[in-house]
Amino acid sequence: MLRPIRTLAAAAAALALVSACNSASTNGTSPGKPGDGPGNSRGVTADSIKVGGIVSMTSAGGYSKKDTDLGAKARYMRANAEGGINGRKIDYLGAEDDGQDPAKNLAAARKLVQQDKVFAVSPMSSVTFSGADFLEQEKVPTFGWGTLPSFCGPKYIYGFNGCLVPTPGGTLNQTWPEGIAQVLGGAQGKSVAVIANDSDAGKFGIRTFQQGFTSAGFTVSYAKPSVPATAVPSDWSAYVKEILESNGGKAPDAVVSVMQTPNNIGLFTALKRSGYKGLLSDPTDYDPGLVAKDATKQALDGVHVLLQFQPFESADPKMAQFKADIKAAAGGQEVPLNMHMLTGYMSADLFVSIAAKAGKDLTVESFQSAAQGFSDTGTLVGDRAEPKGQKDSFGCGALVQLKNGAYEVSVPFKCYEPIPFK
Repeated sequence: MLRPIRTLAAAAAALALVSACNSASTNGTSPGKPGDGPGNSRGVTADSIKVGGIVSMTSAGGYSKKDTDLGAKARYMRANAEGGINGRKIDYLGAEDDGQDPAKNLAAARKLVQQDKVFAVSPMSSVTFSGADFLEQEKVPTFGWGTLPSFCGPKYIYGFNGCLVPTPGGTLNQTWPEGIAQVLGGAQGKSVAVIANDSDAGKFGIRTFQQGFTSAGFTVSYAKPSVPATAVPSDWSAYVKEILESNGGKAPDAVVSVMQTPNNIGLFTALKRSGYKGLLSDPTDYDPGLVAKDATKQALDGVHVLLQFQPFESADPKMAQFKADIKAAAGGQEVPLNMHMLTGYMSADLFVSIAAKAGKDLTVESFQSAAQGFSDTGTLVGDRAEPKGQKDSFGCGALVQLKNGAYEVSVPFKCYEPIPFK
């Protein structure tokens, strides 16, 4: 019952850790009670469950998350091959393209609910989530990567590895500081410089990671959202000079960039040319496409990349299953793996896992009841639990290093105790 995925432009290799959420009113929605009242089973028949997605398949700048759709399709295909969810097959409609446009994101949410009558939206993967208020009002279980504030707090919206945007009373994921500490042989006596774009997301990233690295035992010698967010600098010398003198006139032991690939290439290249020999790390540059180009491969060689899921290089049987499922969904073809596929796959996986626990009588109410007591262990994102994941991250991750044109696991996947966010 799976419908064909659209074929769109090739995926770009950028990933935003923290984005601001654009909210919108729900004026213009159909009359009646949100969620269609008690016992809502919209999209559920005797033998099927209708699910759709919202993904930035295209964008004005060429950035695409289209492979998120393939990842979701792969997981739903396996679920259906195994008999579906309590006897019901998943009728996955594919993903609506929001073009990274807030208005289109809300329009896609309305279409899926009011026209297509889906039971759930999974995956939702975009840098804008203006449809969040509408989906929450309509009581639509929605799943995606919890890098946006709307994944933290609402009753019907779930991050596949929890809430990654710290909120008052919430916690900070310590994967990055603890992982770098392992690479350096400990944090005591070690210094780290953290740099980000001059944007709301960059400022928030500096605030959170400065707290995290300090808590892990590092001295944070430099922490500035100083790089313009609108354009990649052509000259990095001023930033490099500040960083290399930040540790009492000396270079720090590690430089951490909370930026995307174009900025990382410029910064890391300039640091290497200056003679810097310390550790370099970022959260975005894990993509086979990056090692296909000599210039990119050289600029990022040696960089440790933060992951919040099992690395593709892992020998975990669940990763082997993921790869087999992706190949099946791609028509038996081997395709380069990327983060977007994992995002779609694990969004779908969390939906399938909760829906299975809801039992044969599937309604929004029974689904929510199952979610309130849901937990499992050993997934590709670690141990999961709800409603914990609607406030905190699951605290798990790994580091991989680009070395001689290939990624290697530098710190194996592990779950760390989170710290309170202040």
